[in-house]
Amino acid sequence: MSWKTASFTAFWYDFAVQNRVLSRVGARVLWNYDIDHLHASIAAQDPSALTLDIPCGDGIAVNSNPHHVAADLSRTMLTRARRKTTTLLQADIYALPFADQTFDACLTYNGLHCLPDPGAAVRELARVLRPGGWLRGTTIVQGAGRDRLIRVLQRQGTFGNPGTATDLRTWLTTAGLTSVELTHSGAVTGFTARK
Repeated sequence: MSWKTASFTAFWYDFAVQNRVLSRVGARVLWNYDIDHLHASIAAQDPSALTLDIPCGDGIAVNSNPHHVAADLSRTMLTRARRKTTTLLQADIYALPFADQTFDACLTYNGLHCLPDPGAAVRELARVLRPGGWLRGTTIVQGAGRDRLIRVLQRQGTFGNPGTATDLRTWLTTAGLTSVELTHSGAVTGFTARK
């Protein structure tokens, strides 16, 4: 994909995500997903918790929490998120530059399915969570009626290795997380788990 095509795609993706009507329609058409689940999960954040949000994308989960650290590997996404927060960090989800047990909460919305090894990312997020801390996020899963679209996106290099909802539960529990709750809506599964 050329930089012009990538920039054009990024512009329209960003525009659609930020527009409530377009994001609702897009989520329903592409993933049979009720995006209200995402907004409810974001609204459930503790506004006083030291929170790591990775990948932060365009900053959809950024709220008024002064202790919200938005991180992403992509400089393009960090530039977009800068409109909502200045606490930004370029970081690799597989090798976070934080000590063990740093954060009260970790957020990972719409990112695990893009990774080649989502289980390793979950283990790294669990590492930086304090005891009693929460991991919260969403991911697209296989086996929920959109596998053909997932394969197309994998061939384009947009998706990595999304697992099934069962795989997601295994990643969370293998990382030492408990109180796992999964919420399914179409091909998207929301999750919360406690360290």
